[in-house]
Amino acid sequence: MESTGEFTVEHFSLVRLATWFARDRLLQRLSSMHFDFRGKEKRQIFLRIKEKAQKSGQPWRDLALKHYNETFVRRELRWDYQSWIREVESSQKISPSSAEPNGPLFSLLLPTFNTDPTLLRACIDSVLAQTYPRWQLCIADDASTDSAVRECLLEYQKRDERIKVIFREQNGHISAASNSALKLAEGEYIALLDHDDTLAPHALQRVCAEIGKNPDAQLIYSDEDKIDVAGERFDPHFKPNWNPDLLLSQNYICHLTVLRRELVNQVGGFRVGTEGSQDHDLLLRCMPYLDARNVVHIPEILYHWRAIEGSTAQSSSSKDYAAEAGLRAVGDYLQAAWSGATVEPGTAPNTYRVRWPVPNSEPLVSLLVPTRDGYDILKPCIDAILTRTDYRNFELLILDNQSRCENTLNYLREVADDPRVSVHRWDYPFNYSAINNFGATFARGEILGLINNDIEPINSDWLTEMVTHACRPEIGCVGAKLYYPNDTIQHGGVILGIGGVAGHSHKYFQRDDYGYFSRLHLVQNLSAVTGACLLLRKSVFEEVGGLDEENLAVAFNDVDLCLKVREAGYRNLWTPYAELYHHESVSRGADNTTAKRRRAQREAEYMRRRWGSLLDNDPAYNPNLTLVYEDFSLA
Repeated sequence: MESTGEFTVEHFSLVRLATWFARDRLLQRLSSMHFDFRGKEKRQIFLRIKEKAQKSGQPWRDLALKHYNETFVRRELRWDYQSWIREVESSQKISPSSAEPNGPLFSLLLPTFNTDPTLLRACIDSVLAQTYPRWQLCIADDASTDSAVRECLLEYQKRDERIKVIFREQNGHISAASNSALKLAEGEYIALLDHDDTLAPHALQRVCAEIGKNPDAQLIYSDEDKIDVAGERFDPHFKPNWNPDLLLSQNYICHLTVLRRELVNQVGGFRVGTEGSQDHDLLLRCMPYLDARNVVHIPEILYHWRAIEGSTAQSSSSKDYAAEAGLRAVGDYLQAAWSGATVEPGTAPNTYRVRWPVPNSEPLVSLLVPTRDGYDILKPCIDAILTRTDYRNFELLILDNQSRCENTLNYLREVADDPRVSVHRWDYPFNYSAINNFGATFARGEILGLINNDIEPINSDWLTEMVTHACRPEIGCVGAKLYYPNDTIQHGGVILGIGGVAGHSHKYFQRDDYGYFSRLHLVQNLSAVTGACLLLRKSVFEEVGGLDEENLAVAFNDVDLCLKVREAGYRNLWTPYAELYHHESVSRGADNTTAKRRRAQREAEYMRRRWGSLLDNDPAYNPNLTLVYEDFSLA
């Protein structure tokens, strides 16, 4: 518990473990979850702790248990952002650049209008302080009425020949001013800079280094934070890699944005009428030319967004016109690129919900529900699906794995009278992968749904929402937002690497929490989603060979499936608009025996062998965020 309160323990048991098994479990947890030992082999950890214990004169077990206990302490309590800046960011700094005569020229676009001269100077000084020298600062003043702004700009123009200034005669707002700055640009790449923000000194050098590794890069962006009037940094935004569906939900790219100038000119520069969301609009119009191969994300804080009175950095509601412009930008993109898709405001500020169309010929969906006994959870699940699902064109295949409970068997006979329901017997030991592969052979639908027998839909359009995404040709697996019965988050998507293999995003957050930068309220691409409620086209399921029966009988088979689908070239997706309750693992029980734990360890080790470093480098996450907890706290 995070605070003082009451709780109830309904069941408690102690299981005696052999010494060797307890030690193995301890070392496994340190390898999976301890910030000092993560990723190291268990024997290596054992020897390191033993050596340290000998030097300090304390028993090995006492020191090992101390480290073990540390994995249960929320690190964010002592690991705040200021500590992160001092201890982590300082190690990311790179040495000053040489002249690098062959590096690209960057044109920084800086529109100004009646800017506070103190903040304007800080902004320009951050450009002058760049360790990379090949830049030009293209400033377009949008007819400022404050003479101090003009004097400041003229002063800097005289100081450095790389600073170009144009004074517009009429105020045209930020899009027009940005286009004026764009006309001054001569560089291969343009970078977007707001008039009161600042760059990290090595920002352009880091971008240059990434372009050297990725010469075809069309878009480069970095992580960012905010800076207050006192100059203190806060609220870092550590972003995922290229995430097209998240970009339709919000402008997660924001700052620092660097684009190839040729591409910006090709799409017509900044669009007048999208003021407040002109950067988002520009990115959306560039999107047809962007993909994971030519978009580069730098997971470092290279941009400091000024949070002052009236800025969107300080309050998302301070510029309502920005939200309206963003809605218009997404709508115009959809109208140009996708027939039938529409957009509406999202459930979090400055976010958007895209509604994708269901094909005119509604595809049949085959929902596969494995079960064994469990009448008390199976009946509510099946009844809820049959009565709380607006999408009508589905069949429900109950895959019975050796049920013996008379109530369950009677219910299966009863519910099979519904023409949408069929019961198929799987008379072998439990193997989740094999049972669902077996069920898929009977499925008549174009779309398969993997559904646990302890799932209960909340909103009646849950299946419609998931089908609209599963029908999109570029999308593979589609996951839903799942809650525990107490209305806390059970599944907000899967994050690779947490706990060694994978964990659930935002687990235990409250139902209405926004989550990390509103991500609990946003449709987004994720590497994996849980098989407790997962849809994908049957053709994709068959293309990747279905679920792995041999190596992943119980755990991680859904993660493995998603990674195979991603490897085949599809984007996996999670939507918060399909909401269901999940009574997790009630039917098969917990891994509370030696045999079950050994099986779980074998499956985890297989995942590490099969997917290797991919598990520690989730493109939908960020390396600066924790792989111990499921809350997006700092690593």
